[in-house]
Amino acid sequence: MSEPLSPSAQKVQDVLTSLGFAYQVVESAQPTRTAAEAAERVGCEVGQIVKSLIFKTKQTDRAVLVITSGANQVNEWRIGALLKEPLEKAPAAFVRERTGFAIGGIPPLGHATPLETFVDQDLMRYQEVWAAAGTPHALFRLVPADLVKMCGGRVVKVS
Repeated sequence: MSEPLSPSAQKVQDVLTSLGFAYQVVESAQPTRTAAEAAERVGCEVGQIVKSLIFKTKQTDRAVLVITSGANQVNEWRIGALLKEPLEKAPAAFVRERTGFAIGGIPPLGHATPLETFVDQDLMRYQEVWAAAGTPHALFRLVPADLVKMCGGRVVKVS
């Protein structure tokens, strides 16, 4: 019998289940605050780690979710051009308010408010990827096509 999940990880598990996905959230004592730590923990390439990053639009104050490969850096100008509005990094309080989660464990789904979402096309080349599940200690493995379905994101070049 496995340990019960923390409240934030359980929230992600509940959303996965409610959407009909059979993926299982796993938690460990070791945090995975970086893509490299997460990749080492689960034994995959850094590129297979899903980073869910929240940005803020400069004029309209919207939260934007960019889901990118752990191997890539987000080109904020490129995403801003798609939105027709400049982006900036979102402050921690803004991230928690809009997503319901703290930075370091942002999942690709289950947010407090609907978010315009972009998914890194580079994630599509992998058979499986790993995403954060609500805390820096929780992850779940999934296939990239399901990632797009669950977050409702648009697949684009983000780097």
